[in-house]
Order: sequence, then C-alpha cells, then structure tokens
Amino acid sequence: MRMDSRLDSLWYRKSPLSLVLAPLGWVYCAAAIVRRGAYRLGIAHVSRVGAPVIVVGNISVGGTGKTPLVIWIARFLMSRGLRPGIVSRGYRGKADHWPQQVRPDSDPIMVGDEPVLLALATGCPVAVDPDRTRAARSLLAHAECDLIVSDDGLQHLAMGRDVEVAVIDAVRRHGNGRCLPAGPLREPVSRLASVDLIVANGGGISGEYHMRMGVGEAKSLSKETLSRPLDDFKAGPVHAVCGIGSPERFFASLERAGLELIRHRFPDHHAFRAADIDFDDQIPVLMTEKDAVKCRRFAGPRHWCIPLQVELPEAFGARLLSLLGALAPVTAKP
Repeated sequence: MRMDSRLDSLWYRKSPLSLVLAPLGWVYCAAAIVRRGAYRLGIAHVSRVGAPVIVVGNISVGGTGKTPLVIWIARFLMSRGLRPGIVSRGYRGKADHWPQQVRPDSDPIMVGDEPVLLALATGCPVAVDPDRTRAARSLLAHAECDLIVSDDGLQHLAMGRDVEVAVIDAVRRHGNGRCLPAGPLREPVSRLASVDLIVANGGGISGEYHMRMGVGEAKSLSKETLSRPLDDFKAGPVHAVCGIGSPERFFASLERAGLELIRHRFPDHHAFRAADIDFDDQIPVLMTEKDAVKCRRFAGPRHWCIPLQVELPEAFGARLLSLLGALAPVTAKP
C-alpha cells in the first residue's frame, strides 16, 4: 500500500485529525489484542502444516522491505542446505481458484506481482492462497521443501508458526504510534515484544538487526542476458518508474548512485500497461524488480530493472539457524 501525502501527514506528522480518530485506533488495537489472545488461549484454532514455518511480516501498513528480506532468507537457507518453500497471499491476484503454484513465468495478474518476483529471485517453490495454511500444505504435498517461509502473515494467526520475523522502517519507525485509522499500525507496538527477530530497514536500535539495501547492475527487460552498470546511465536523465509501497527509497538509491531522475510514481501493486512506461523519447527507463515482472511482456530495449542487494549482519543468520536448530527434524540436506 502506497503512502500518499494525506496519509503521510496523518500518520507520520502531528495531525489534529489523528487525535480525532484516536478512539477508533484504540478500538482497532483492542480488537487485535483480543483476537491474538483468542488464538493464544486456544479459543480460536491454529493449524499446523507439518513443517517448520517462518513468518516474515510487519505491524504497520506500507512498504518496509518485507519481500526483499524473504528473498534473502530463502537464499540464505538454501546456502545452508535447507529447502524452503514460500507462501504468499497473492495480493490482487485474479485467479478463480486457490491455491496457485507460482513459477517465474506465471502471470502476475493472476497470482500477484510479489509471488512471481519471489519465484524468479529465489528459484524456490512458491504457492499463493488467501488461506496461507492451505498454500503451505499444497507446497509440502507437491514440492520438495522441508520448511515454509511466509511472505507477510504476521497477523494471519490461524497458521501456526515457529519463527516470527518483524520488519520495520528504521526511518519512519511506527509513525504516531496509533493503530488504524488514526495511525499506520495494524497491531500495537507491544506486539514486537513477542516476535523472535526484529529487522530494521535502513538503521536500527539495540535489539534490532540492521538491514541495508543497495542496488545492483541494471538488467534488460527485453534481453535477459544483458546487464549494465549504473554508471552507464549517468550521461543524462533517466525515467525512474516505481509502483511499490515506499517509492522514495528506490528513488534515493538511484540518486545515491549519481543518476538524474525523472520520477514516475504509481500506486503499490499497480497494474502496469504499456502506456505507463512509454514516454515517447529515447531516455532509458529504470524500475524495480517488482514492477518489472508486470512490464516485461511489453518492454523494449530502453527498459531496465534494478535488482536490490540486501545485506544483513552475520548474527541475524546465526540466530535464525539457532531458532530452527531447536526444531527437530529440520536438518540441512547433503
């Protein structure tokens, strides 16, 4: 979900309207606490899927870097001999039945843009379903995987989980600290005390793992084998297209690389059309990997995607393996 200027002013700055809406935020927070208590006490049913589950999510609305972290975790686990499968809700996917198995060449209109990116970036089996438990069971039944990583789902409490990872924006933090609609929170900040790992995108304080995100070489959307260093684009301006939750982070990363930008903002999960990226000139067009999966089918030689490069401290990986190591029978495969 993209933060427009009105929500930014309401949630991340001092706003009289936020005070007016505060009682609604209290009700929302109270409902989240009661709901979580119902699952914890066994009043509401929690379903186990038959394998360890890592949930990567956030407590706020908007982009925090969740999907790049899922990609990093999946690659890290594979490097340690494990075989993760990834599940996602398939937000805005228009398939008429669920679950859906996702491949790198799946149609993002049918299954959602982020799942296609996950399949493309990791090579892991991926399944989408509004019912993540059903998606996980489908993967375990039809793919070779020994644990599940859930992209989002911190609030999807019906699915049992063994490790919870919360991602926060280190700059915005928790905004005004209020729950929807008075603030950006889906759960009160106290929820973070119950997760296993907190990752702060772009900084962090004591008890949080600092995630750094940079950009790699540009990759052609029309010719898969072609790539170019970003320095090649410094000769003139570039069109920077972005339809993610926090577009400013993408724009800032390109500017740090020394590029002059013509910015084009679109809503998060925007259904791109050819006209959206055709600017009737010969200026290069750069976009995120998430946007690229929706634009590849009509892209030309001027269109490039910019992959993210995620860095996390060794201590994060070590702690994650330690948590998984306590869960028999998860063991690395030879």
